[in-house]
Amino acid sequence: MKMFNEEIQSQLKEIFQDLKNDVTIALFTKEGECYSCAETLSYMQEVEELSDKIHLDVYDIEKDAEMAELYHVEMVPSIVLLDSEKKYHGIKFNGIPAGHEINSFIPAIIEVSGNASELPQELEARIKNINKPVNIKVFVTLSCPHCPGAVQKAHKMALINPLIEAEMIEAETFEELSMKHNVSGVPKIVFNDQVDLLGNQPIQEFLKTMESL
Repeated sequence: MKMFNEEIQSQLKEIFQDLKNDVTIALFTKEGECYSCAETLSYMQEVEELSDKIHLDVYDIEKDAEMAELYHVEMVPSIVLLDSEKKYHGIKFNGIPAGHEINSFIPAIIEVSGNASELPQELEARIKNINKPVNIKVFVTLSCPHCPGAVQKAHKMALINPLIEAEMIEAETFEELSMKHNVSGVPKIVFNDQVDLLGNQPIQEFLKTMESL
């Protein structure tokens, strides 16, 4: 079954005209038990068809272990976005970015293509000043309307600072990880697996947390 009807396809084709350079979707799946892997693959194939600037590479987390290691992929399905030079900017989706999460997935593709929205200079300077590795996990559910905003902010910061890695985690797909981080409400934002925020917080709150790590 197609994820997008004709109307949505034509809307997305129009949106993707804003792509500046090529983008590669690197999708990691695995054989056997993999919740939503098949669904995520057909969804990504549909997305690839919407623009000649979008390319899909499919990997197996076990057979392509080196690639998985390169992009810090530890679970499946996992989507990593790469720029026109196949460079990884710390932007990742774990679980299918469907439902409301299409609103974080589409902007991420556009930003990785080189057409990034600008932030106020003061905020951008603070993001660039983060001088230690930070991993941001944003736990979401696909029915949560406030989650894409939090995912977008995390991804934006990863694009600006190579020390920051930001990943969406679909809480129901990765139940064990969600339990480990006591996810009872979403979006839940976890920094370096130790400090967390709840809700779609302003970017200043993300920064304050990262600066105090």
